[in-house]
Amino acid sequence: MNSAELLELTCSQAWPPLLEDRIGDWRLRWADGFTARANSALAIGDPGKPLPEALRAVCDFAHDHGVPPVVQVIQNTSTEDAIAAHGWVHHVEHRPAHEVRVMTGPLPRGTSAGAVVLDEPTPGWWELTTGGAEPAEAPRHVLGTGKVGFGVVESDGGTAGAVRGGIVGEWLHIARLEVREEFRRRGLASGLMNAIGAWGAAQGATGVVLQVALGNSGALKLYENLGCTEHHRYRYWAPAPGACEDRPS
Repeated sequence: MNSAELLELTCSQAWPPLLEDRIGDWRLRWADGFTARANSALAIGDPGKPLPEALRAVCDFAHDHGVPPVVQVIQNTSTEDAIAAHGWVHHVEHRPAHEVRVMTGPLPRGTSAGAVVLDEPTPGWWELTTGGAEPAEAPRHVLGTGKVGFGVVESDGGTAGAVRGGIVGEWLHIARLEVREEFRRRGLASGLMNAIGAWGAAQGATGVVLQVALGNSGALKLYENLGCTEHHRYRYWAPAPGACEDRPS
């Protein structure tokens, strides 16, 4: 298994679905539609059956659980070429995040600008990262499972910024970095990154990994300024229209 595949498995462990099944080495994931990462098949390794059968199984699993059939594939690999050859297409409906850069770098170190990392998310953290102070089961599970830190910075009596950090082995997986629009360009994003970096170091992490939509130029610039570089990319693929209909019951 190469380094990109190993890193994808690490990221998958840091973002656990509600339900996971397997086709050989492939992971079929469902989280009631909350994020593509937790509701797609991670095509890593050998599916243990011919590719048309594996893709049919992806379709069946998705239809059984009420989500669109989607496969997450490392870009520019033989697996991606084979899936394209079987009539699947880029899942552009998931714009702007159908193509993602996976970045790695050192643990951020510097001033936290008032940010702190909590063991439990606050209502303000949930509201900023998911849009509601009382999230449903799926986001609670995906974002709250594992060794997780919840970074927040408060200002003017409310939550101005938030971030999530999850530990998998020696990696700190960072996600859900958000700063309210009226508080941007004040250094809060860097402060949150520094705070979650210090927390990760205390948990034994030695580096960070992030999954960033290619179109998220602001986040990419921030992470590059913190020393992160691209490790690899992945894309989401979906069946062409009419190619993955429900089987008759």
